[in-house]
This record gives sequence, C-alpha cells and structure tokens, in this order.
Amino acid sequence: MGNAIEIRGVTKTFGPKTAVRNLDLDIPEGCVCGFIGPNGAGKTTTIRMIMAIIFPDRGDLTVLGRPSAVESKDRIGYLPEERGVYRKMKVGSFLNYMGKLKGMDSGPLDKTVKDWLGRVGLADTYRKKCEELSKGMQQKVQFIAAVIHKPDLIILDEPFSGLDPVNRKLLRELIDEQRGEGRTLIFSTHAMFEAEQLCDRLFMIHKGNKVLDNTLDDVWSRYDPSLLDVEPAAPLAQVDVTPLRSIPGVANVVVGAKSIELKLQSVDRAKAAMTQVAQTIAVRRLELRRPSLEDIFIQLVGGNEAALRGEKEEGGN
Repeated sequence: MGNAIEIRGVTKTFGPKTAVRNLDLDIPEGCVCGFIGPNGAGKTTTIRMIMAIIFPDRGDLTVLGRPSAVESKDRIGYLPEERGVYRKMKVGSFLNYMGKLKGMDSGPLDKTVKDWLGRVGLADTYRKKCEELSKGMQQKVQFIAAVIHKPDLIILDEPFSGLDPVNRKLLRELIDEQRGEGRTLIFSTHAMFEAEQLCDRLFMIHKGNKVLDNTLDDVWSRYDPSLLDVEPAAPLAQVDVTPLRSIPGVANVVVGAKSIELKLQSVDRAKAAMTQVAQTIAVRRLELRRPSLEDIFIQLVGGNEAALRGEKEEGGN
C-alpha cells in the first residue's frame, strides 16, 4: 500500500504568525491518523491545505496521488470545523443533494440516505428542515454527508466537538466501521482520549511544529509505565502528601480530585516506590500506569504543565 497523503517541506503563514512550519508528513492508505494538539497548534491549517481550501507558502503535497484534493474531490469526504448545513433544506433533500454532488446514482441514493439516518438515530428527521435540528443532530447529518459516497479518504476536523457521551461513542463506532472497510481516515482533536481509542497513527503538532509522527504502537513502546496512581484510604483532604515527595525515584507529586499521581524518574524505580508509598500512607488503590497522550505531549513540548493544559481550552487553528 502507498500513501494517501504526502507532505514535504510545507510552511504556511498568516501575517507575522507561522501556523505550520516546514512540515513533512506521510499518511499511509487504510490507516486512522489522529491530528492532535491544543487548539491553535496548526491542525486545522494543515487540514485546509490538504483540502486545497488554502495553499502553502512553500512546499509540496499530494492527495490520493494527485497534486491537489480538487482533482480527487469525489474520492474525499470532509467534515469541516465550521459546521454548516443548508438550514432551510429538509434533511432528506440535503443529503440527497450532497450525494449527487459526489457522483452517486440518484436511483438507490434516497434509500441509502434513509438507511443512514436510521443508523444514527435520526430516522424521524427526514422531512424536517435542517434548522429544526439540534447542533448535535446537525453534526451527525454532516457526518453522513461526508461518508455517504464511500470515499477513499475521510477527513474529520474536530468531529467530537459538541457531542454528548452517547453520540461520541456512536461516532467512534462509525469511524471504526469506516476503517474496517479499508478507508483512510484523518481526524483532528484536542481531546486526546479519542485518539488513544481509535488511531493507528498519531501526528502531534505544537505552535506549528511537528513534535511526534509515529504509529500508536511505537508511541506506547517508547514510553514505559512511569506513573503511580494512588487512591488513599482516607479522604484526600486529610492526607499529608509531603512525605510522598521525599520517596526516592519520585520526580513530582500531583494531587488530583480523587487520587494522587506520582511521576517516577524511571520505571526501574516503580517497585521500590510502590512499597514505600504503601508504607507511608494507607491506600485503597495503588496502580502503575503508562502516560496518557496528554502526558506525552507535555513531555515533548516542555513548558509549564498548567499553561499547556490551558491552551487546549483556547480557540485557534
């Protein structure tokens, strides 16, 4: 298999701001690739260049073997960050129209539309105007519009934003299904849980710079379990964590809402540290775990942890 997308030396600026800097990236066919990082990191800018909505200042890219997504538009499904349906159109008419734009045969198209609406719990919206739907419902309609023509490449920009837990789970299942049918999927997110659940490959970007580009298996193999989750037997407010900071091999102690997180200097220190923790305070649960993608991201980019986590709540590209 080849690459669905190849990017070489791409840079994009907006005035004095460099949104993407000298980016090289390959996305193999048939994989699910997560574009992850805080809002404002450069994810949406990269996606818009792939989609030929904007163009790089320098560098080259190919999409499905062509120099522009425009030349492969019927083989691509796209859910943009800026949600938008034709508000006055009825849902069934809108999806039929979008299918025809992608070259689908009008004969079986209407049945396909109704089948999809049923699958996502929107069977009763076929004759409703799009403006009558909630934002979450409209988002599911737009997802259908992105995949109904069975594209080879599906690009979803922040697809989980604004969805409740039930519909986030549904969307994860639908993405998994598309993967199972051999399609290449890209989705951007600053909520890294979905990336951990779904991705074969990860592309991390921060302030326009690539900080990680690898398979998820390779990422996990590079980062040994080095975090201790400690749930004290006593209420957390009554626990003195000062002695925990003095345990050999403990680099940092973070008090959370329900547990205490001990960051170890290395996994080699884990057994001894766990023994000393249990001797220092009464514990209900003591668990060694690997870092989350968020933890890994913070390790890679450095800086102040609280500030980096805060970036995820800010707007941007």
